Amino acid sequence: MKKIITSFIILFLIAEVSSCYKEDKKEEESEKTDITFTFYSADNLNPLNFDDDIAKEITRKTGVKLEFIPHKESASQDIQLMIANHNYPDFIFAKSDISKLIENRAIIPLDSYIAKYGKNVRHLYGYYLDHLRNTIEDPKIYTFGTYDIRKKSLEVSGNLQLQNSVLREFGYPKIQTLDDIENILIAYKQKYPEINGCKTIGLSLLTDSWFWYMGLSNPGNYMIGLPDDGQWIVDQETFDVQYKFLHPKMHLFYKWLNKIYHEGLLDPESFTQTEEVWKNKLTSGCVLSTIYSLWGLQDIQKELIESGMESRTYAYLPVTADKMYKDPSMKDYGFSGGWGIAISVTCKDTLRAFEFIDYMCSEEAQILTNWGFEGIDYYYDSKGQRIAVYNQPSSGIGRWTYPFPQGGSGFLDSTGNPYSRTTKQNVMSLYNSTEKETLKAYGAELWTDLFPQPEELGVSKHGQIWQYNISSKSQEIVDRLDDYVKNEIIKIIISSPESFDSSWKKMQENIRKSDISLVEDEITSLIKIKRQLWNY
Repeated sequence: MKKIITSFIILFLIAEVSSCYKEDKKEEESEKTDITFTFYSADNLNPLNFDDDIAKEITRKTGVKLEFIPHKESASQDIQLMIANHNYPDFIFAKSDISKLIENRAIIPLDSYIAKYGKNVRHLYGYYLDHLRNTIEDPKIYTFGTYDIRKKSLEVSGNLQLQNSVLREFGYPKIQTLDDIENILIAYKQKYPEINGCKTIGLSLLTDSWFWYMGLSNPGNYMIGLPDDGQWIVDQETFDVQYKFLHPKMHLFYKWLNKIYHEGLLDPESFTQTEEVWKNKLTSGCVLSTIYSLWGLQDIQKELIESGMESRTYAYLPVTADKMYKDPSMKDYGFSGGWGIAISVTCKDTLRAFEFIDYMCSEEAQILTNWGFEGIDYYYDSKGQRIAVYNQPSSGIGRWTYPFPQGGSGFLDSTGNPYSRTTKQNVMSLYNSTEKETLKAYGAELWTDLFPQPEELGVSKHGQIWQYNISSKSQEIVDRLDDYVKNEIIKIIISSPESFDSSWKKMQENIRKSDISLVEDEITSLIKIKRQLWNY
């Protein structure tokens, strides 16, 4: 079967190449004058300006400028409006709404461009190029897949973050379970009921809007050792998919939240506060622990240090519901493809647009966007290692890596150095003295040293489900159910402990009454298709 599928893809690619060579000569000889492409990103609530030092260098090399389109409504509503009006920006990063664009023929297939013009695309994705293909029935490539193509995990946020000052206070005890966290929070809060004149808060969560996936949804499966597949759990033997809130152990984290809510450890505003309010609490130093992603915590850590509260910065810990579970933070997911930048059918110059992304895939662009300029932002030491300089860096470093194609920390360039600035030496150099003190107490150099390692957790055989392009109908079902589950979980957490089990059971019964089984079946089929396309 694998040989048949591979042969089919090869024949398909040959046909696409043949078709490409018949294209108008005018397209092949696209003028290299300066051009501005419009760009819509599902992430860009506040559009960026393409005018920093790195962006200017990209424009100098390619003649391309980007104009970011602001959101009018939610990303899903914006995409729907584009489709209704047949009015698209040149580039679209639609995330999970990419399936709507494919279904409505709003974006172009990239196969012929990749075969004819995509030297850098082919080199960057290499073996994983087939991971960008859509389905067996429609094996075209529609997006330049984002996220690290080859990743080496050197940074981690873990399942829960706890102030270094709390760990120091009790002699750096071993923290493994939710019970360990609960006990240390109780002890510290009793000893210090106030911090900087503010009431001490044990745990504060951010669950407003889409943030609930990070602060409330994802921790539920992480705490029972299940990796990040979005709202899904995948049986690793049969590859059958289950909506994760139906899992028999999924309640453990939420039952713990219910318990500590009634103990006064959980911030009662966790389910109503905005991102700004939550950040202000953390930067005040009075919040002992939280749950969030690394990228969202870095500015908070910086503010704490600038305010003279370095000891109040957070340690990243591998916490689970029970010692029998392994924190899955270091799981190797491979490369899933799926989400990525697409070129619209109304793009003003599709060849120039493709050539721009192909440049972004080049070694030159990967080093530029990740590291900046040689002699200013980095240098090579006597061993040929590229070393970052953090004193007055050029503006824009790291800003144009996402959602563009990314080689990742495991992708080495022609000098043997990684494309990504995330190297062990660079990561360690950015640790503050309190972090180093905590790590030394635990006999570690990196936060990742405290976690179960990738070889213990195995490699995903299906990538990550949250990057799959499911049908728009299925996405609507999931969106409705997620809204229901979020609201129910919050009600259950703040309800009496005696009613928890019956309320959780009732929620699961209502989930089963929905159309979620249709989505489970679709994703189960998609996994099988992906594994066939990927020759797994």
